[in-house]
Amino acid sequence: GCHGATGISNVDSYPNLAGQKEKYLVKQLKDYKSGRRRDQIMSPMAKMLQDKDIENIAAYYASLKAGK
Repeated sequence: GCHGATGISNVDSYPNLAGQKEKYLVKQLKDYKSGRRRDQIMSPMAKMLQDKDIENIAAYYASLKAGK
């Protein structure tokens, strides 16, 4: 929701994820999950994800066309 279904956020305070590098997205989600990176919204969401979920999410957003 926050980053948009197409990876383009409608809110300037949330980054666009479309077209980001897959490895970068995996690292950020794993950092949120482990607590190395903290955010009031993202940390609890990432803690619920399995590694395969993280890989799938990262692959999805990486496959989208960057824009805005």
